Amino acid sequence: MKKTIAFLQSKKTAHSPITMLTAYDYPTAKLEDEAGVDVVLIGDSVGTNMLGYTSEKEVTLADMAHHTRAVARGVQSAYIITDLPYGTAEEPFAAYENAAYLIEQGADCVKIEGWKEKKSVIANIVSKGIAVCGHIGYNPQTHGSKATVFGKTSEEALDLIESAKALENAGAVMIVVEKVPQEITSIIDREVKVPIIGIGSGKTDGQVLVVNDILGLAPKVFRHAYKYADVKVATQQAITAYCRDVDAGVFPFENNISHCDSIEYGKIQKSRNG
Repeated sequence: MKKTIAFLQSKKTAHSPITMLTAYDYPTAKLEDEAGVDVVLIGDSVGTNMLGYTSEKEVTLADMAHHTRAVARGVQSAYIITDLPYGTAEEPFAAYENAAYLIEQGADCVKIEGWKEKKSVIANIVSKGIAVCGHIGYNPQTHGSKATVFGKTSEEALDLIESAKALENAGAVMIVVEKVPQEITSIIDREVKVPIIGIGSGKTDGQVLVVNDILGLAPKVFRHAYKYADVKVATQQAITAYCRDVDAGVFPFENNISHCDSIEYGKIQKSRNG
């Protein structure tokens, strides 16, 4: 059964945590969906994790569309959210056009970085029937690649709480809260009715992480993340073993090789010999 925002909202009401995880390709999305992940996020983190970019700011709408199509092919039940990349959600009309394009590629919802200044952009997109997920706290598109905790001062914390309410009032169906102290996240969680998804923000309605981080594919383990497996080491070992076997002339192994029927091969040899 395809998961919907109503399903995710019911999980908040029931105090049942929501699982969200990034995916950028078909096989990973398929694995996540089969594992029961509630929300698959095609984040603009695809730039630094998959495309070799130095910053999320380099990610284009075409990049996001390409990876959204790949992920959508692998998902049967999870709710799919795609980031609107840097510079594509600055003005309400253009933001709607870009959001509509990503929905056409297979997304169920688009995510927009920004605090309360994005309320008019979100309201316009929502008014045209497209679901939007907000994203407050640390915003890589505007705050740079060096992650910073937001909400440590009373002024900033109150701004975050006000921003969450403003985005909810604008029609956001969900809000990601990144790099915010647990105490402030808890206030937002209590005072906002839509699901709050944390990343580096303590416990809340749900959690989101970058799949590369949990698989050990990232260059380092961030404080907010946890390495559940070390796929990098296993992959390097497999590639090294393959190269060794090819160099030694032992691969392909006999069970990797197909052979002609002996009678047919005899006919071929007879034909070649005249």
